Amino acid sequence: AASKGFRMSWAYEKISTRSSGIILHPTSLPGPHGIGDLGPAAYSWIDALAQARQKCWQILPLGPTSYGDSPYQGFSAFAGNPVLVNPDGLREDGLIDAADFEGWSFPAEHVDFGPVIERKDRLLLSAWRNYQQGGAGHLRADCDAFVRQHDGWLSDFALFMALKDAQQGRGWQDWPRPLRLRDPQALAKARAELTGGIGLHQFRQFLFFRQWRRLRDYAHHQGIRIIGDIPIFVSADSADVWANPQFFQLDAERRPRVVAGVPPDYFSATGQLWGNPLYDWAALERAGFGWWVARFQALLELVDIVRLDHFRGFEGYWEVPAGRPDAIVGRWVKAPGEALLATLQQALGRLPIIAEDLGVITPEVLALRERFGLPGMRVLQFAFGDKPTNAYLPHNYEANTVVYTGTHDNDTTRGWYRATGEQDRDHVRRYLARDGSDVAWDFIRTAWASVADCAIAPLQDVLNLGSEARMNTPGRPAGNWSWRYQAHQLPASVLARLADLTELYGRA
Repeated sequence: AASKGFRMSWAYEKISTRSSGIILHPTSLPGPHGIGDLGPAAYSWIDALAQARQKCWQILPLGPTSYGDSPYQGFSAFAGNPVLVNPDGLREDGLIDAADFEGWSFPAEHVDFGPVIERKDRLLLSAWRNYQQGGAGHLRADCDAFVRQHDGWLSDFALFMALKDAQQGRGWQDWPRPLRLRDPQALAKARAELTGGIGLHQFRQFLFFRQWRRLRDYAHHQGIRIIGDIPIFVSADSADVWANPQFFQLDAERRPRVVAGVPPDYFSATGQLWGNPLYDWAALERAGFGWWVARFQALLELVDIVRLDHFRGFEGYWEVPAGRPDAIVGRWVKAPGEALLATLQQALGRLPIIAEDLGVITPEVLALRERFGLPGMRVLQFAFGDKPTNAYLPHNYEANTVVYTGTHDNDTTRGWYRATGEQDRDHVRRYLARDGSDVAWDFIRTAWASVADCAIAPLQDVLNLGSEARMNTPGRPAGNWSWRYQAHQLPASVLARLADLTELYGRA
């Protein structure tokens, strides 16, 4: 408890003093195994951050991804993504041989998720079988301790995934009714019959957490703190909803009655229909918000600071009737954000939270953020072509702010500048006193020079890349989340340039 408290206190300090960092999800790291992972390239990345005098590394959610490979649609709000496990680490632990992954051939510049996941699953299954047969005995005590320590969420998650495997990957809402409704006899029978599958998924989680914690410790050693991400909602096809139906608005057959989204906005004229089941906030409040407290505690074992996604939804959320084709039809419903944050504050102490307060923010949402002293977000791409009172323009910032050139949902700054209207481009040139020829770095300089306590840029902007490097286009059904950089794209000269700006503006 003392260690956790120290970690959170340190994290809070890093929000409230001048700092800067880079957004890069681990899947975007370079490497030979088809997807960025927790191996040597991740350690080199941390070295690069330190060389560039950065204090923060921001990532997307780390959970196991489901349909569409989105980090924001995962099978669990507590588990890690085993696809991030590095094969070289498994070989060093004696769980596999180098021959098990020699000859893999994948694109270097993007993730081809289907084949990569299939290969990683086979590799992890081989590691599990070797472990069952007595291999890597030095891991046994640590693995057993991990399973005991995380028994609460891990027990539900491992059974959920073993059942999903037995059901050929079908979503749990299409399982036989006794399993879907969690009939005690059906669950007891499944636990007895699926012992091997349950053990496999517990072991996969152990491997992920082991490699991640080593990487996090190395980041701390280099003076880097990690900003993680909590999506406000969880996936319908997740262990969270299946194991805790009392906390979600479901019908008698455990199907969502209403789903999450946002009305028409900057990103979509028909709104964004996320489709996540909505919480039964009254039930969560009656239970003392214990599920949310556990969720924060679990994430704070992995990261130092939490970006609380869609903070607006903790004051009021857009409720869409299930079955609608888009998010145009819906209604705003009040949420108990103040009671939730007060409970989290009591359980965790000072809240190491960045509130993602983008979009149309009401006075009530602003008051909720200010009530708990949480820094909000400002995105430079939203600043231009409007009035001087636009809250995203740097002259309107307050210090308790995290400024971004763009986020994972935006185009790259270079791509945005090319695609936006001439009115916006003219405003950029006049406001920044630049000609627009190096707009990504102009935005970085502006963010770093601002009064905001923390300044963040996606690596794509640091590398001055165009729209081909965009991470996510909201509303696009496929083709997202796959971008990777290659090691040669990040030379020492770029790191030196970033280090110079960081020192110049007092963020080193």
